[in-house]
Amino acid sequence: MSKKILWINPVTTDLFDQTFSNEFHKVKQSDTIVDVVSLVPSNGPIHLEYNCYEVMIMPELLRLIKKAEDDGYDAAIIGCFYDPILRAAREVSKKMVITAPAEASLHIATTLGESVSIIVGRRKWIPEMKENVHKYGFAEKLASFRSVDLGVHDFQKDHTETAKRIKQAAKEAIEKDGADVIILGCTIEFGFFNELQKELGIPIIDASLAPLKYAEFLVEIKQKFNWSHSKLVGYESPPREEVVEWRLFNELSNL
Repeated sequence: MSKKILWINPVTTDLFDQTFSNEFHKVKQSDTIVDVVSLVPSNGPIHLEYNCYEVMIMPELLRLIKKAEDDGYDAAIIGCFYDPILRAAREVSKKMVITAPAEASLHIATTLGESVSIIVGRRKWIPEMKENVHKYGFAEKLASFRSVDLGVHDFQKDHTETAKRIKQAAKEAIEKDGADVIILGCTIEFGFFNELQKELGIPIIDASLAPLKYAEFLVEIKQKFNWSHSKLVGYESPPREEVVEWRLFNELSNL
């Protein structure tokens, strides 16, 4: 069966949409359709390096998730390593599977090795990302976070400098922190994993490719075995009558 997946860049710029689309089409399964979108252009944030920016995009992101399900997508990927509103998105979705970069990357990385280090752009990102590592149950597998002192929009400016910084951080994570798997902890760190992996000889997880492959896996097990997000406890959907009565999110009124 075919799989229809939506990658959502949860920012108000389409700067990287076409690049992501091109990269996904190189690695997707032949029966997978991948579309890439950003939030509706506005005066909102074009990166989510601050928690307050993350909060600003949440309502529009939630609406887009529900619209994706209404439009027949099998899966949606929230394309930021903070994994914003992942639980809320699973609440509003009834059939569509949903994942995000940190969750997907950690599941893959902790299967491939014993100790994981995450390479991030700035120290500012680490507290929230560390919270997610603990929330997902991988605290004992975390070797370290390593920062390369680059903002989101710096990674793709000078590839030589970016590769140099990531390589140095990864070597320190291996030699000093005991890591045997590295996660590149930002979706905009795309394009660097392959050469780095060849040189260092350990798995280097690309945070944009990992959730795509994880989403394909989740769709496959749903299609074949009907294994999907349980609605019994944590991902239980809100009562439709409350959503309608309180006029929550017009676009979500059919919950």
